[in-house]
Amino acid sequence: MLVLGAVAVPGVAAEKPSAPRETLREGQPLKVANRQIIILRGPIAGITAKERVTAATERIDQVLAAEHMPAVTVEEVPEGTRVRLGGRHVFIVTKLDIDAEAGETPTIMAQYTMKRLEQAIRERREQETPRYLATAAGFCALATLLYGLLLWLIRRVNRWLAGRLAASAAVHSQRMRISGVHLFDSARVLKLARQSIILILSAIAIALSVAWLTFLLVQFPYTRPWGEQLEGNLLGIVKDILLAIVAALPGLVFAALIFVVAHGIVGIATRFFRRVEEGRLDVGWIDADTARPTRKLVGIVIWIFALAMAYPYLPGAETDAFKGLSVLVGLMVSLGASSVVGQAFSGLILMYTRTYRRGDYVRIGDSEGTVVELGMFITRIRTGLGEEISLPNTTVMSNSTKNYSRAEPGTGCVVDTVVTIGYSTPWRQVHALLEEAARRTPDIAAAPAPYVRQTALSDFYVEYRLVAYTPVESPAQRAEVLGRLHANIQDLFNEHGVQIMSPHYMMDPKEPQVVPKEQWYMAPARPPEKP
Repeated sequence: MLVLGAVAVPGVAAEKPSAPRETLREGQPLKVANRQIIILRGPIAGITAKERVTAATERIDQVLAAEHMPAVTVEEVPEGTRVRLGGRHVFIVTKLDIDAEAGETPTIMAQYTMKRLEQAIRERREQETPRYLATAAGFCALATLLYGLLLWLIRRVNRWLAGRLAASAAVHSQRMRISGVHLFDSARVLKLARQSIILILSAIAIALSVAWLTFLLVQFPYTRPWGEQLEGNLLGIVKDILLAIVAALPGLVFAALIFVVAHGIVGIATRFFRRVEEGRLDVGWIDADTARPTRKLVGIVIWIFALAMAYPYLPGAETDAFKGLSVLVGLMVSLGASSVVGQAFSGLILMYTRTYRRGDYVRIGDSEGTVVELGMFITRIRTGLGEEISLPNTTVMSNSTKNYSRAEPGTGCVVDTVVTIGYSTPWRQVHALLEEAARRTPDIAAAPAPYVRQTALSDFYVEYRLVAYTPVESPAQRAEVLGRLHANIQDLFNEHGVQIMSPHYMMDPKEPQVVPKEQWYMAPARPPEKP
């Protein structure tokens, strides 16, 4: 009680520590003119850190209201180090307010606090001076004008460099060639040069903006701590970035070397397979159809191998965050790309088994047309009606495929059609009619000759299949050839009184289902003009 009473007279009783520092970590910053002086902690004898700061602030305001530039002094007391302002007690730096592990003592902390308090008092008097504020505002206006001028110059320099240096880089890239092959694409070099210029000038503009904002904040006493903090943080960030770049530079150089070597190998392999694909190079173990997928597979394998080799040398590769991200990406790919991988493998199987190629006339399931693209994931077919059908390669693998372009070597394809005729009609007559209809159809080749096969003997009819060959290539022409063939079949069968009951033939009707020749061109149809 005597101790508490003795220190209560100058208002220090609230600052006597009552418990070990490890259990009292509540802290509140004491600020003067927006500048942090010290962090006072509590509670001490039931007085919280906030109450300590409030009391100290009131004492400082009272002294500053009475004196213009009071002196700041410190003195040792049993409870710690007392800070006085103008000879009056302000607060005591206790053992609770320091970091003993960092080598701090109440005396050392009080010395630092005294310097900060002196600076804060000077800045507070400055911000109360209209002349000083007017001068600072003038400097801010000049700095803003200079800042705007520099941004305008950066914009003009960007335009000038984009037109001069980028064009020069593109010209020099044209001169760099080996055996007549350009090492760099001029368009890509031009784009890369422009992007590099924009990146450098943007970094300069950002640094200039931060410097301008820091200068404005430092001019006014109240915002000066923010400016100093902004400048310190910027320098710290730049320092950390530079140190990280220097530390990671050897690994980046080695990784870049690996990727450059991989890029060169991929380029050599690409040129080799493209020569095979274009027919300029004959290799026994690969042909033009399998050169394209092989080129893609070789490129993927090389890049995966290069990535695996360069992975340990990438910055942050050994950190837990990088490893966790790699595991997450791998899990997402394995879960979400299963169907994609299945499509890709189906496409490779179709390419290497040579089931069909671009330009072949095929029937896949219910889709029939000319193959216009055989990709890793889908097959595109162009029908005779002008439609483009996209079929997933897994769907192609699960359906039967008929390739009508493999009957004869060279261009062209097979066209076939089926009719069902009753048993009362001589099969020889049906054969002759179908073969004659094929001979009358333009674009049906005479060799190989069209032929007819009886593919089924059903309950009520015989199924006849006419097979012919046409040299046309486009999907629209093939559809026209098949349409003219069907028209000629109808005309010939009607002309000879043979009824077609396709596709369902149950019994013979009372009257033959044929069209007399005199009714072939009933309105609005018109007979063809005689030459």
